[in-house]
Amino acid sequence: MYLGRTDHWYLERTLWMIAGMVVLSGTLLGIFVNRYWFILPALAGFNMIIFSITGFCPMALLLHKLGLRPLYEGHKKGSGAVQK
Repeated sequence: MYLGRTDHWYLERTLWMIAGMVVLSGTLLGIFVNRYWFILPALAGFNMIIFSITGFCPMALLLHKLGLRPLYEGHKKGSGAVQK
């Protein structure tokens, strides 16, 4: 079983929290308020598919600008070394 790190709020963990809140709130609003709220989780799902194909995520860009850093930054441009 895979367990993610929970010792701090890194970018990916925060992104999954926001996506979960959008899907859950859109579903609950769709059930209890108006069926048009079901568009919200559909858009969140569409954004997840686009991210998996292209690597582009507007929320991740915003969170990064707000100072959150990914758990693993990988290779920097022009550098052969892996960051720790």
